[in-house]
Amino acid sequence: MNLRAKRRYLRELVEAKNKSFPPLTAAEKRVGFLGWHQRGYLPHCDYPGLVQFVTFRLKDSMPAVRKGEWEHLLSIEDERAKRIQLENYLDRGVGDCHLRDERAAAVTEETLLHSHNQSYELLAWCVMPNHVHMLVHLWQTPLCKILQSWKSYSAAQINKSLRRSGALWEPDYWDTFMRDEEQERTAIRYIENNPVQAKLCRVAAEWSFSSARFRDEYRRMVLPNVAERRAPALRVPPPTE
Repeated sequence: MNLRAKRRYLRELVEAKNKSFPPLTAAEKRVGFLGWHQRGYLPHCDYPGLVQFVTFRLKDSMPAVRKGEWEHLLSIEDERAKRIQLENYLDRGVGDCHLRDERAAAVTEETLLHSHNQSYELLAWCVMPNHVHMLVHLWQTPLCKILQSWKSYSAAQINKSLRRSGALWEPDYWDTFMRDEEQERTAIRYIENNPVQAKLCRVAAEWSFSSARFRDEYRRMVLPNVAERRAPALRVPPPTE
């Protein structure tokens, strides 16, 4: 599919999906909700109240110099199959993998958790070496604004910690809204077992920057306070709202 055909396909896909959802209210539009939309790469769904499985990645996790390895994946028409294949590629650990550094991973995790139960509910997460997964229940803040805030703050802190400069995160992201509780449970299992699948640890709870380590015997998430969650050597101020 050439670029023009792809853009036409995305426009038509977004238009069709918007027809299956109630229109956004004027108030929802004012705070920045976009409904179904696209940015030239993948369709996005942005409505209040959704539970979203979101993946965002480092800028160099799919480098242009290795385009031959992943470009064909973008032509997969089935969105679920496309996302699975793209995420499998990320699990190969291409790029500098800055999130392998515990300082960068800790900043990322604390950024995600900062507004948990204030602006949104974080149901699961995992910070991988070159990408991040999360399951988030949106309230009245648009997903695009949450992601912009997360990326902006974490990039500034990580660049400072690692003494690097330049863009850290890829601007686009992947999202899938959950249709029922069973799909949510499947997403949580996928997110928390991603390090095991990528052969980075033996069991999910061993991974240092994942919600899996906070599950009790009933699979409920029990979070300690911020000081106990954070890496001992790292002390950073919370992001401003």
